[in-house]
Amino acid sequence: MFHFRTIDDEQRLAERLRSGDHKAMRQFYDRYGDALAAVCARYIADEDDVKDVFQDSLVSIFTHVGGFSYRGVGSLLAWATKIAVNESLRFLKTKKHYELQRLTEDPPETPEPEADDPPIDDVPPEVIHQMVTLLPTGYRTVLNLFVFEGRSHKEIGQLLDIGEKTSASQLCRAKNLLAKMILDYHNHKRLTP
Repeated sequence: MFHFRTIDDEQRLAERLRSGDHKAMRQFYDRYGDALAAVCARYIADEDDVKDVFQDSLVSIFTHVGGFSYRGVGSLLAWATKIAVNESLRFLKTKKHYELQRLTEDPPETPEPEADDPPIDDVPPEVIHQMVTLLPTGYRTVLNLFVFEGRSHKEIGQLLDIGEKTSASQLCRAKNLLAKMILDYHNHKRLTP
């Protein structure tokens, strides 16, 4: 995804960022900007809000780069991605609190059965992304934390102040809604000449 000429390029970039080098900031933005904006867009549906959160993420990255510890190729992007995720969650908790608040509802006694995974090979990535943005905020947030960030339901519960069962229920509902959207996409595609 991101190719460095030598293993030390990323480490040097981090060192230059720590020294406040504006060219290094631009280089960081050119290399990682699209990936970090995509992280924010996974959590936040509104494009203007995504831009704001992405900008806040960059400010936080450049402000806190002194605390970054190089651990090999890819560690700078991994560290920056965590900041983008945290900024996205912070935004959702403050600006969209009412949407995340619905997550505190108790999960049903009888868990919803999980839908079978529909085939997605012929669904363009941008269509999948659009489907994810259409999910309710809580569903989308739990799905992203579980699938992309590899968080457990316990960790998600702690991050969002919800129970583990609520997290699992939200994930199941998100997957079922996505499966329905994908099936609808396939059905519509079959009907369209």
